Amino acid sequence: MTVTSQTSTPAKITRPRKPSAPAEILPNVYQVFTEGQMTLADVEWEQQRFHEWRRWNAVEMVERIDLDSLSEADRIYIWNFARAELTTKPGADRLARLCDSECRRWQSEDPHLAAVIQACGTWSRYWNEEEAHHEAALTHLLRALDFEPITDDMFLEYRQIFPDDDMLRTLFLLTMSEVKTTVMYTSMANKTSDAGLKALFNQIASDEAHHMRYFNAFARGLVDSGRYSPKGAFAIAHFFVREGGEMYGYARQRKEQRGSHVNWWDQLDFRHAERPDDFHRQHKLTYVSLEQVTGIRVSSPEEVQDKWMELVA
Repeated sequence: MTVTSQTSTPAKITRPRKPSAPAEILPNVYQVFTEGQMTLADVEWEQQRFHEWRRWNAVEMVERIDLDSLSEADRIYIWNFARAELTTKPGADRLARLCDSECRRWQSEDPHLAAVIQACGTWSRYWNEEEAHHEAALTHLLRALDFEPITDDMFLEYRQIFPDDDMLRTLFLLTMSEVKTTVMYTSMANKTSDAGLKALFNQIASDEAHHMRYFNAFARGLVDSGRYSPKGAFAIAHFFVREGGEMYGYARQRKEQRGSHVNWWDQLDFRHAERPDDFHRQHKLTYVSLEQVTGIRVSSPEEVQDKWMELVA
């Protein structure tokens, strides 16, 4: 009799998995790199986890809106922001381009700063995708409500990319745009009576608030490096909060003639609906953002101007 030797496959050892920590926006990204806590691949995964945690379905959310129940004010809000959201993709495209050039600029001199900027460029694709939900949902609603359609010429006009600027100034300009949208979408959600539209506006407002936090985190990374002066953030804040500044956009008597790009806040028209501004809250979020980015606390447009002038001097 022949005895056949059989070798059994070792049993697979199952190790208990550590529960994942809650996804978060890293508030101290420069320190993360200087202390060797994370690599760019680690940061990318954290960005992906946060993106997955917040992902939502634009098609399902739009289908919950009762179009027949919408008020005239609701329709005006949709008309305004369907056009406004067209300007976000060029903002994301510009940021990705600027991040690449600035990353290469610092790669040899300050690799930790280069990593911060590369992380920002990597995150810009998630920002772009999330903003695409806003644009697609609102432009679809615009067509469903039988508004005059957005023409191809308008689409192309609103897609013009901002001229390049200093990296810190660019990030804080994007912070200010998110400050405005966070406040305005929240205000519009409070004003509508349709549950579906309220949910959509609140979801977009939540997205914009998290985008604001991301821009603040990356801007803080630039300031923490010591390579970028806080004056860049204060220059943009002053540009917005001063009397007649960019924060007041369409409400100003004299509008800027850009020529090179479209600032969405110049193009709004609420003549037949209650304005969803709440400038007091916009100011408050601006001061909070300045402190998060620079560590400097201010509480009025005058203090913003004084600190900016002091930093310039």
